[in-house]
Amino acid sequence: MQRRHFFIGTCAALMIASSGLFPVQAQGKYPEKPVEFIVPWAPGGGSDAIMRIVAKQLEDELGQPFPVINVPGASGTLGLQQVAKAKPDGYTISQIHDGLLTSFHTDLTKLNWDSFTPVGLITSSPQFIVISANSPWKTLEEFVAHAKKNPGKIKFGVTLAGVPHLHAAMVGDATGTEFGYVGYEGTGERIRGLLGGTVEAAIGDVASAGQFVKNGDLRFLAVGSEERLPEYPDVPTLKELGYDIDLSINRGLVVPKGTPQERIDVLEEALSKVAKDQDAIQQIKNAGGDVVFRSQEDYVKSLQRLDETVKRLSSKLAS
Repeated sequence: MQRRHFFIGTCAALMIASSGLFPVQAQGKYPEKPVEFIVPWAPGGGSDAIMRIVAKQLEDELGQPFPVINVPGASGTLGLQQVAKAKPDGYTISQIHDGLLTSFHTDLTKLNWDSFTPVGLITSSPQFIVISANSPWKTLEEFVAHAKKNPGKIKFGVTLAGVPHLHAAMVGDATGTEFGYVGYEGTGERIRGLLGGTVEAAIGDVASAGQFVKNGDLRFLAVGSEERLPEYPDVPTLKELGYDIDLSINRGLVVPKGTPQERIDVLEEALSKVAKDQDAIQQIKNAGGDVVFRSQEDYVKSLQRLDETVKRLSSKLAS
């Protein structure tokens, strides 16, 4: 009789545990410990500043520390190599942006976006086609018309094999024009080259070129965002001018391949809440980014589209 009671009691306990009436200790609630947030760039840069804000917001949402660990080197790929080799348990995350795809397709790294599992997009910084205010071209149409009549003559300031190079190549591809490219290490150097007359055009953003546009030294011809920016209502988008291209620097979160989907779902949901937090939105804006959330599914689709574009234009980026 005692055995029978023991058997029935054991079965009842198992049924209650499986029903969720009481928590099962073995499962736990993710995250149960700190989640390492690897930023593959040096401290103090734009990506580092933005991701530190995101990390703090994720801490607040999920109740565990997200310590930022900077692993710079090799154009961001050194840190990403560490992420790719990390245990896929949800306790290592990192940031990628479009530069990883250009590095892969120009043979600078063996890692691509699909070397990881994306979690979601968190920021997108629209880029502009910038020219000198003294240039004879007042509109993008005039700029394109001149470029078509003078193939390769317009010197475009870019970061060679980087995202700005990709963006300039996308503009050339969409408009049927050819540019000459002059390489600079960073956005600030490109804008200084434009101000000094070394180049006729450049890819820039509000942070690097906005002040010079406002004081009359430079001119924005077009912006690569979905809609016109409130700060620059007179600057048309490329899409409204008939060019279906997106010129933005997009930053998203990834985890090692093989990370359990249920843990990715937790991170994705937390990221979506960060994107709705007004304080986080303002902090990220102050750091030079615009909060644009995309779910895992939508982020993967956008990376696939961009990957095809970069692959198609890779010969121009390598030249």
